[in-house]
Amino acid sequence: MLTCKQATRLVSEALDRPLSLRERLGLRAHLMICAGCAQFERQLGFLRAASKRFASGAPGAGDEAEDEASAGNGPDRRDQRPH
Repeated sequence: MLTCKQATRLVSEALDRPLSLRERLGLRAHLMICAGCAQFERQLGFLRAASKRFASGAPGAGDEAEDEASAGNGPDRRDQRPH
């Protein structure tokens, strides 16, 4: 059985290279019993998809940060608060 450290490494490596059958089976078995590593896999997939959308200039990429800054909720607003 894989440790969480090994599983998260394989989740990350799977983004860069095809895993062997043994690695895939071990990882799938670990992800079925470990909620933390399964969540890590989902988060990594979300980050990869978001990065690809941002890099491609897809509509909506980065709009939330711009909306927050223009609404006064971004970091620029904090600098303007009185001390």
